Amino acid sequence: MKILVTGAKGQVGSQLVEKLSGGINTHVELLAVDRHLLDITDELAVNACIERFRPDVVINAAAYTAVDRAEQDELNAKRVNHLGPLYLAVAANKIKATMIHVSTDYVFSGDAKVPYIESDTVDPQSVYGETKLAGEQAVINTNPQHFVLRTSWVFGETGANFVKTMLRIGRERSDIRVVCDQFGSPTYAGDIADTLIAMAKRSMEHECPWGIYHFSGSPYVSWHEFAQYIFDEAYAQRCLNTHIKVKPITTSEYPTAAKRPLNSRLNCTKIATNLGVYASDWRLAFKDIKAYL
Repeated sequence: MKILVTGAKGQVGSQLVEKLSGGINTHVELLAVDRHLLDITDELAVNACIERFRPDVVINAAAYTAVDRAEQDELNAKRVNHLGPLYLAVAANKIKATMIHVSTDYVFSGDAKVPYIESDTVDPQSVYGETKLAGEQAVINTNPQHFVLRTSWVFGETGANFVKTMLRIGRERSDIRVVCDQFGSPTYAGDIADTLIAMAKRSMEHECPWGIYHFSGSPYVSWHEFAQYIFDEAYAQRCLNTHIKVKPITTSEYPTAAKRPLNSRLNCTKIATNLGVYASDWRLAFKDIKAYL
């Protein structure tokens, strides 16, 4: 199986490269590219790359993820989150390759009272969410052999994320405040990579349940609860000398340029039923918290 991975140096992309390059996946011929090797917003470059490599599967892990900056940088967010997936999906379809695209909970308004299922009405409240939704729709409308994987609250050892930010702040000060009225699922990048690989393998079968799927970590928590868990583990594993107590605040007390969903919880029943992939316990990713320092 030949796999093209974009966003190869990002949180999910780096995990994909590590896992697909390992001994367990010796049957995979991998081409991993970052934005310096392939600008996915360059249609001609995308066409040339896919025509030359001729992958069986394209996994798009590239994204514009600066949620607040996107509010003033809509053009670039659209280029990466909408046009990039469009060019990849069209080029993949020309050679009958599968397109797997990583998306986000931000396609929803966040106003629901229960976890979102795949068929719920989309209503993004930010430029980031709008451009990610446009990318989803581009993939769905141009390549019938597609998986769209929505996930949430991604963290990993590579790149910038909430876990790394909390650990850095924890070493700098003891007065830490985190919102307590936004709920979702932290999701380890390595578990997302495993899910994408499972999708790639499933795509090679004769009958494949294409479509949109939700995958995230378990259990659901607030950002405040997530932060407290991080600090408790850091202290227990002697990565912090002080046992930090996080102060809960409301969203209104912490204004941001982009509106955050109050409810980012994703229902993962469909992916369990159709693909045999189950929500992962994000707490298992903290067995060695030093990896995030």
